[in-house]
Amino acid sequence: MNDNLINVIDVEATCWTGDPPPGQVSEIIEIGLCVVDLAAGERVSKRGIYVRPARSEVSAFCTELTGITPAQAASGVSFDEACALLRTEADSLTRRWVSWGEYDRLQFERQCRGRGTYPFGQRHINLKKLFTEAHGLKKRPGMSRALGIAGLPLEGRHHSGADDAWNIGALLLQLHTAGHL
Repeated sequence: MNDNLINVIDVEATCWTGDPPPGQVSEIIEIGLCVVDLAAGERVSKRGIYVRPARSEVSAFCTELTGITPAQAASGVSFDEACALLRTEADSLTRRWVSWGEYDRLQFERQCRGRGTYPFGQRHINLKKLFTEAHGLKKRPGMSRALGIAGLPLEGRHHSGADDAWNIGALLLQLHTAGHL
């Protein structure tokens, strides 16, 4: 097991301006993955995996927020296939993994319940909590605000899973360099 490699995960899910339409539930439509090599001090890969929704549709609000169109989501892999890709291509069962807050972990847990597909081991790091503590903040900032506090640029499109994972990877590296990880 290589403890120097960490998977940074950021998901985008179906969303609406209010409650979901009748019969629909929020589900993952993109899994952003950035692999960080702590020993090398760099982000080594970036990937977005589109996931075909099974119990919801991509709303106009969701497309405006994430940039993901209904056609892009429909062309994605199934959720089970996406979890299998994480296990095989990102060694997700053995690597530590990071997300910004608990939302991503909880969304995976909800969506995996009763399916046996959960793609991660138990070594999760809530980077939002760690960042807040490391900077002595009273309130946990969003990722974009945290980049500003850290003096880092927002690269790409905010609310793109792949781009957000890449940006969270930069925050992870900064915290690691400062001795907080």
